Amino acid sequence: MGDDMITVNISKAKDIAHDARRASRSVEFAPLDIKATIPSEAVAAEEARAVVRTKYDDMQTAINAATTADAIKAAMPQGV
Repeated sequence: MGDDMITVNISKAKDIAHDARRASRSVEFAPLDIKATIPSEAVAAEEARAVVRTKYDDMQTAINAATTADAIKAAMPQGV
C-alpha cells in the first residue's frame, strides 16, 4: 500500500469556512434586524447585534490566521 494522502487547499477551505460563517451570521442577525426597527426594542437589538458582530469578527480573524484544515475547523463553532 502506498501513502494515501489528501491535500487540502487551505485557500479554498478558508473560502468555504467564510461562506459558512457569513450564512450563520445572517441567520443570527435576521431576528435582530427586525427588532431593530421596533422603537421599544431597538437599543437592546443593537446591543445584541454588537455581540453577534464581535463573535463573527473573531471567527473571521481565526479563519484568516489558520494554516491548517484543523485550525480552520477549530475556528468554526459546532453547527456552523
